[in-house]
Amino acid sequence: MEMQKTATLSLKDFSRLKGFIYSHCGINMTDVKRTMLEARLQKRLKTLEMPSFSSYCDYLFSREGTEKELVQMIDVVTTNKTDFFREPAHFQYLIDKALPEILRNHGKQKIVSVWSAGCSSGEEPYTLAMVLKEFGCNFHILATDISTRVLEKAKLAVYEKDRISPIPIELKRKYLLKSKDPNKKLYRIVGDLRDKVNFRRLNFMDDDFGFREKMDIIFCRNVIIYFDKITQERLLKRFCNYLSPNGYIFMGHSETLFGMNVPLKQVSPTVYAMCA
Repeated sequence: MEMQKTATLSLKDFSRLKGFIYSHCGINMTDVKRTMLEARLQKRLKTLEMPSFSSYCDYLFSREGTEKELVQMIDVVTTNKTDFFREPAHFQYLIDKALPEILRNHGKQKIVSVWSAGCSSGEEPYTLAMVLKEFGCNFHILATDISTRVLEKAKLAVYEKDRISPIPIELKRKYLLKSKDPNKKLYRIVGDLRDKVNFRRLNFMDDDFGFREKMDIIFCRNVIIYFDKITQERLLKRFCNYLSPNGYIFMGHSETLFGMNVPLKQVSPTVYAMCA
């Protein structure tokens, strides 16, 4: 039986896909990512029974393909790495500085609005929910991502044992339910905490983000690194439009606002507040 040849991604088709991904998602696919893109899209070619990347591009760029395949393509090419209590200094700053300041300005009955922008499979917004619950304030969390695949996992809120290892033991006892099946080392976030998080699909390139409320806290960590400098600055300016006057933005440690014309001041490593 003759084995089917694996399709290769030509420079021409890579250039076509690169431009399409940038215009629709803002993600900058540098030339070094050509091999990665080729490998990740192989499964889509197989699923669609397409013989080449040229055929795939023709379909993707058609009206039908853009409607049916765009979300599938995005799910395949986006990177979704996250952990519970990732970059723990951020959560300590939240407890020690940000939350007390917000409640001092707005009163203890204030409902703190938090946006996890680029929430991936839910570890970040559920970590935030635990921290805010322990702090004792009223809150609600909006969690958004471009990938429908990770959003479904986030809504389910079921995690394997190794994924929950960073969660302190006392919080595990409070906010995690162990599977009744002893053969499955699975844990689910408790319903009271799940109810505090509203998950929604959002593409940062959309003209309308679909909500109007001002956020007290925005976590957008390790997201803008996938965009070029122009897109980063444009996106951060849009974030500032959604930030309350005394609000905070938390960025990833590999990200910088250096050289950007945005109304933010650094108050701690990778933590920024709106300029007065």
